[in-house]
Amino acid sequence: MRVLDHLLAAIRDAGIYNPDIQVGPTCILWPDRDRQWEALIPVLQAELPELLVLGDYAPETRTGPAIWLRCVIAGLVDDMSLPEGTIPILYLPGVSRQDLRAVEGCPDSLKPLAELQYRGVIWSQVNAKDWTILAYLKSDQGGLGLDVAQDSETRHAMQLALYRLLDEDVDLLKGKRLDKDYFNTLLTGGDPIRDLLLWLDQGDAFQAARGENEWQAFVAVCTSQLAFNPQHEGVLAGCAKLAAHEGPWQAVWQRFCEAPHRYPHIPAQIRKCQPPAFDLFADETVAGGWPQWNQGQEDHLRRDLQALAQSPAHQARARILELEQIHGGRRSLVWAELGEAPLACALEHLATMVNYAKTSLAAGSVDDLADGYTNAGWKVDDGVMRALAQVESSADFEAVTTAVRAVYLPWLEESARYLQKIVDGASYPGGSCTTAPPFPATPGDCVLFVDGLRFDTGKRLAEMLEASGLDVDEAPTWAALPSVTATGKAAVTPVRDKIRGDDGSADFEPAVASTGHSLKGGYHLKKLLKDTGWTLLDRTEDGQGEGFAWCEFGDIDHEGHDRGWKLAKHLESLLNEVQNRITELLAAGWKRVRVVTDHGWLLLPGGLPKIDLPSVLAESKWGRCAALKAGAETQERLFPWYWNPSHYFALADGVSCFKKGEDYAHGGLSLQECLTLQLAVAGGASAQGAIEFTDLVWKGLRCTVAVTGDYSGLTLDIRTRAGEAASSVVVGSKPLKANGTASVVVEDEDLEGQKAVVVLLDENGSLVAQMGTVIGGALS
Repeated sequence: MRVLDHLLAAIRDAGIYNPDIQVGPTCILWPDRDRQWEALIPVLQAELPELLVLGDYAPETRTGPAIWLRCVIAGLVDDMSLPEGTIPILYLPGVSRQDLRAVEGCPDSLKPLAELQYRGVIWSQVNAKDWTILAYLKSDQGGLGLDVAQDSETRHAMQLALYRLLDEDVDLLKGKRLDKDYFNTLLTGGDPIRDLLLWLDQGDAFQAARGENEWQAFVAVCTSQLAFNPQHEGVLAGCAKLAAHEGPWQAVWQRFCEAPHRYPHIPAQIRKCQPPAFDLFADETVAGGWPQWNQGQEDHLRRDLQALAQSPAHQARARILELEQIHGGRRSLVWAELGEAPLACALEHLATMVNYAKTSLAAGSVDDLADGYTNAGWKVDDGVMRALAQVESSADFEAVTTAVRAVYLPWLEESARYLQKIVDGASYPGGSCTTAPPFPATPGDCVLFVDGLRFDTGKRLAEMLEASGLDVDEAPTWAALPSVTATGKAAVTPVRDKIRGDDGSADFEPAVASTGHSLKGGYHLKKLLKDTGWTLLDRTEDGQGEGFAWCEFGDIDHEGHDRGWKLAKHLESLLNEVQNRITELLAAGWKRVRVVTDHGWLLLPGGLPKIDLPSVLAESKWGRCAALKAGAETQERLFPWYWNPSHYFALADGVSCFKKGEDYAHGGLSLQECLTLQLAVAGGASAQGAIEFTDLVWKGLRCTVAVTGDYSGLTLDIRTRAGEAASSVVVGSKPLKANGTASVVVEDEDLEGQKAVVVLLDENGSLVAQMGTVIGGALS
């Protein structure tokens, strides 16, 4: 029971009598000379409709002078009646029991009540003293029997926190020591550290939003527990102590670090304080509370990275690893979480780049080169992309770019030139249209084409899919030459054996072998797929999970051409979209989703090296490849076109580009452009093959479904995009009942008639099954 419940019962119990030998009391008198209980009366009146208060005339609050109270309990006041069967309770603030007993000396204003002490009863202690708050809490005879300190500070805090104390459970209070800290903490909401952080964050607004009692309690708690008086010392002094986080302030600092975004103004407040003098190698546990120190470290790191501009690769690698030892610890500080240590965060990935770039790939056969890259070399590319994703400002971008070019560019050049050299003397391992795909098509396959899914991005996607519980098989695959979409996309379709390349093609677009129709624009490629029995799914269609399907999704290559190096900052969200699409297709019933791509790409911040190819020699010139005019001669290497080995084209040496200032390019011959990764994804949602929709009925905007199979723990939702939880249109998702049914209501009546997807989700929110529908209507 709450303290309030005990108090109400104690007051009412004062009126208990034995009807066999006693007359019922006319009223219960509650004297309170020191007005200790006065603040609680509004709360008690809400629970005790029979409670009346002595005071100035205010009938709306059941308050009035003594004569008025006599009239009320006598039933003589219009519009003021007490509940039948209750004994009136008269609260008498400023009046003691002795005041009533001394009838001759009783003030005239009290005399109408004096005789009620004989016809009524007085709520008092067993020793006939008036109940004080302390007495009621401590006494085990009519009170609560709690352990309460009796010093003046506790009495003051107890008085201020009384209304909060009413909601406390008495059983939980027993065995506790109720002192000033307890009552002050109770008044401030039970979490003084949170309140202190809010005050440091909000300043005067924090105090203004609280009553005087709560503010004084807050000050008392801080003074007692932290030896810090907010009222006297101020916000900036508190922020300085927070940054130093010594002694009891360590707990405050740890709480801030757990959720720094809740207190967005604290960093700026700390910056107004003067930090101690720290050197470059200061201990993060001591200096890490000061954003000024962290910023100084970032400035040092920026200068050190920019100083790598003239360093040979081996020295740059050693220096980056040395800087990682100095600055790596800052990633565990709160400033990294707040985005104020971007270079320290980028340095982690630069160190990854360095560690894997130390191993040269330029050795052995083309197979050895491929093995070295697929086993570990791709992590160099991944480290570069992740490092670039950390930076925002132009100064930080320049620093990271300098480090990347010092280490990454030589490594890229070496592996690209070595690959070009060994391919020039033999044959390109990309094969031809007669080469069998790594994952032959089987019924229930949906082939998902993702433009520009480079090897390292494919590995990242595979990790994301596996983390979501899906089974992923990987197969390194050489792209068709030149490594551009026009050539490479057709090469990964299931109809590549029906495609050829014409001698006169200058844009690397093949054609339908039987008709000569160019595949440019996509129409004739789609027609080939349809004629061969493949279902074509657009970006939002999921199909029925039967036969074979071809689907295109993902704009990595388009984003790379548009954004350049900033593709690194958007790559994670692009891959999340691809992951969601795969999950949708599996949930729609496809047994396997085969992810294929046309080519990779080179990305080098600051631009790829420029190489000249006179325009007069080229029929068409792309970033890394060019179709030469008939009879033109050039020093560039020539390679046969995938779709027509008698038709040659020029590729830029190393990682050079025919255009100036290109951060992003493809079409040439390098591991990054040509060695891709195909994925075969199954399991997860598709493994729930036993789930089957047996009924779907709309009644207005309420949708009811019935399913069979292993539906235990599944939840029903309706979305406009199956893979996006934010696209839900229902009031709330519902779990399936034991009989396999559930119903949900669409929130917006304006959606009636629009297409949607009914989805079943497991406990992790992953799609298990789905079915198309029309809101308020029949199945689509």
